[in-house]
Amino acid sequence: MSPAVSIVVPIYNEFDNLIALVDRIDAAMRSQPLSYELIAVDDGSKDDSAKRLLELAATRPWLRPVILARNYGQSSALQAGFDRVQGRYVVTLDADLQNEPDDIPLLLNRLETDPSVDMVSGWRKDRQDAAISRKLPSKIANRLISNATGVQLHDYGCALKAYRRHIIDRVHLYGELHRFIPSLARDAGARITEVPVRHHARTAGVSKYGIDRTFRVILDLILMVFLMRYRQRPLHAFGGLGLWLATPGFLILAYLFIVKLMGESIGGRPLLIIGVMLVLMGMTFVAAGLIGELLTRIYYESGGGRQYYADDYVIDETGEAPRMVRLDTYAYAARAQAVQSAAAPSL
Repeated sequence: MSPAVSIVVPIYNEFDNLIALVDRIDAAMRSQPLSYELIAVDDGSKDDSAKRLLELAATRPWLRPVILARNYGQSSALQAGFDRVQGRYVVTLDADLQNEPDDIPLLLNRLETDPSVDMVSGWRKDRQDAAISRKLPSKIANRLISNATGVQLHDYGCALKAYRRHIIDRVHLYGELHRFIPSLARDAGARITEVPVRHHARTAGVSKYGIDRTFRVILDLILMVFLMRYRQRPLHAFGGLGLWLATPGFLILAYLFIVKLMGESIGGRPLLIIGVMLVLMGMTFVAAGLIGELLTRIYYESGGGRQYYADDYVIDETGEAPRMVRLDTYAYAARAQAVQSAAAPSL
């Protein structure tokens, strides 16, 4: 029987934290009724993290180690875990023990009791990190990402999150898009809420984050905004910019044409070069948009992606009165009821 909860933890050079991490997750999950699995993804660690994971898994059947061939990055490590989840709920957290494993039941309880929520994001309200090098850039990034993507969260960087399985099935990570999972989830139709969680200072190992990631976040944010707004209509992005450039170029050339008709020389005017350059640049952007439209058509028509996501509803007659419930929720409830019926002793 598949577990109800799949916990995905990417690991990179966390040898000293692994025993405590695994034991604390186990203790936290034993305090609640849902069955679980822990998918620990070693992202090409240079220490003995992979070896220790295998040793721990030998005596813990709920621990599933995944050893990547080399260091691919956090996004790929998370995706490797997402590809292997079996539960109807998926939880993610970091391996550095700065996230509190005892908060996992809190997030799961919100998903269990509130069908209007598809994703619960942790908020490190009392964050235990350096104020200048970590907290200030994070606060600026959170505000910038929230305003740019329209998904308002206090803490995009908190790794402790819980999802319904169908949202994870719709999200695909690559590059360094793990920072934008809430935005990707919203794009996939998720209804998101945020709850305060505990946060601890790192006690072992070395942080993998630095101030240099700020510039990468900005570039990834540009990509994220483009994907959310123009993924299915690239011509509106490139063509719109092209028209903004080409229009003043055409006006400049029209003006110079009139000046030429009046007998004046225009060959040595810098304005001519500016007009020609604006027109050429504008037409280049329009052509790029047309190529993007062709690639988009090929991508979707070849089955490479979904143009939309939708929730189907069915009538649930198991309660006191019939009601409409979302199909994925009903399927899990019906499956659980069937298992309970099969396990009940016959009279």
